[in-house]
Amino acid sequence: MHWVMATSMLKTLACKHRSTVSKMAARYQATIQTPHGPRKCFQVRVERVCRKPLIATFGGLPLKRQRNPVLTDHEPARATPRRKELITRLRTGRCEMCEHTGDMQVHHVGKLAHLGKPGQPQPAWAQLMAKRRRKTLVVCAACHDTIHARHPTATPTQ
Repeated sequence: MHWVMATSMLKTLACKHRSTVSKMAARYQATIQTPHGPRKCFQVRVERVCRKPLIATFGGLPLKRQRNPVLTDHEPARATPRRKELITRLRTGRCEMCEHTGDMQVHHVGKLAHLGKPGQPQPAWAQLMAKRRRKTLVVCAACHDTIHARHPTATPTQ
C-alpha cells in the first residue's frame, strides 16, 4: 500500500471525525483476499436494507509485475476538424474585391473599429470588411497593392 496517500487519507478522516490518525487506521483497517493472497487495506462498508452494501477499498492491490499483461488500448476515433472560415475563403482562390482567380493574399486590420473614421468616406474594401464584420479580406495581389497604396479600388461584388 502506498503509505503517503494512505496517511493523507487517514489524516483527512481523522480531521473530519475529530479523532486521531491511529484510531482511524484501527477502525478502517481490513484484510481482503486477492488472487495473490491476503492483502491489508483500508475499507469502509455501509450496510443497506434490501440492497448490496456500499464498499470503498483503499489499497490491497498487488504490486507484482505482470510478465504478460493484456493491453486493450483502442484507437481513438478521429474527429474531423472544422475548417475555419478564413481557410475556406482562401481555398476558393477568388478575390473578394474583383473576383479574379489565382494566388490570393489576405489584407488584415487590427480592429474593426479602425475601418470607419468619422467624417471621412470609407473606401470600398473597408465598407466590405465592415459589412461582413471581418478583420480579414481575401484579395488578389493587384487589389492588395491598391489597398495599401490608398487608391480607389474596384467596387466590391458583395
